[in-house]
Amino acid sequence: MEHIPVEVIGNILSGLGGARDVLIASATCRKWREACRKHLHTLSFNSNDWPVYRDLTTSQLEILITQTIFQTSGLQGLSILMDDVDEFSASTVIAWLMYTRETLRGLFYNVRTTPNVNILEICGRQKLEMLKLSHNLIAGVEPNFQRFPCLKSLSLSYVSISALDLSLLLTACLKIETLELINPEIAMSDAQVTIELSSPTLKSVYVEAISLDKLILEADSIESLHLKDCALELFELIGKRTLKHFKIDDVSVLHLDISETVENLEFVDVSNFTIIWPKFYQLFSKSSKLRRLRLWDVVFDDEDGIVDLETIAICFPQLSHLSLSYDLRDGVLHYSLQGSSNLVNVVVLELGWTVINDLFSCWVEGLLKRCPNLRKLVIHGVVSEAKRQEECLMLADFTSLMVQLMRKYMNVDVQFEYE
Repeated sequence: MEHIPVEVIGNILSGLGGARDVLIASATCRKWREACRKHLHTLSFNSNDWPVYRDLTTSQLEILITQTIFQTSGLQGLSILMDDVDEFSASTVIAWLMYTRETLRGLFYNVRTTPNVNILEICGRQKLEMLKLSHNLIAGVEPNFQRFPCLKSLSLSYVSISALDLSLLLTACLKIETLELINPEIAMSDAQVTIELSSPTLKSVYVEAISLDKLILEADSIESLHLKDCALELFELIGKRTLKHFKIDDVSVLHLDISETVENLEFVDVSNFTIIWPKFYQLFSKSSKLRRLRLWDVVFDDEDGIVDLETIAICFPQLSHLSLSYDLRDGVLHYSLQGSSNLVNVVVLELGWTVINDLFSCWVEGLLKRCPNLRKLVIHGVVSEAKRQEECLMLADFTSLMVQLMRKYMNVDVQFEYE
């Protein structure tokens, strides 16, 4: 160990991350203490990492964190996540940030203070590349002053911010590529809750647990969009056909307008969603480059809401991975086998049920016939803890039928995943 350069030891300690582990390791010898002091790049204080954090008083925690941070020089990554800790003194937290801000590249910050600490004012105009804020108040954003010239990733979780400040903050991030919004508390000046966000550099957007009237996103470089657990009257994406990944999960939206950006889509994942089939077809019919399609627990809310494989095969000729969940409503299967076009490029097929019945095996067999080059089949099923006798017989019959079916398709790798 004595022949290892002190810089390498600093990298090793940075890999530990947790402040407690770093301090224990640095007590090994003088050389390791020097590595901790001069070459430590990453430091993390997380109330979930060490139960003792919860046993200390707030003052004791402040002293411990202060002593640890002030023993370092040149920190590039600082994580302070104290979920179960009372409010810290604002002056102490400001001292931590002022000491490290000139070298920081990444800051994960979940600290409650009295009064609130303005992170943007302290860390703006520095070299910060990644910023993750939780349970904080953001107010009075000044893009000309609180500018982030290097920030590429911004995550806001459970923050309180106005629609205007959110828009201004995004404008202040000149090179931002990744944006996460998780359950924000949006303060509005009028009755209609509307957010308009614009960035020419954004590539990935994740929005979770947000309730709005309108969310309008203008992003000319966007490649990935994920909406989850949201309630929106209108969502509109304005872009330049760069979108490649689109995922929507458990979202209520009356008007979804992304049709002008889907030409180069490669991956679509829609789950726990209700839409009429003509609208769905209108949204994605231009996505001829689509390679992966997942429709899981999707309800097509119209009388003719039957998704036929013929349409999927014709619209998405490059499709290689198809995932469909089985839904039988009033004796009508949503995903019908009508037509004769094969899914010639599909090599992975995932099929699932919520309530199994006799038709599921026939449906699986029909899909296998339409995928002549299939290599892998994954069956997802739901098995309740309390099963009636008829349910057990149904599952047993299905298993027997699948065994017989697989004898016809010896080249297909079959997997079962039950929950």
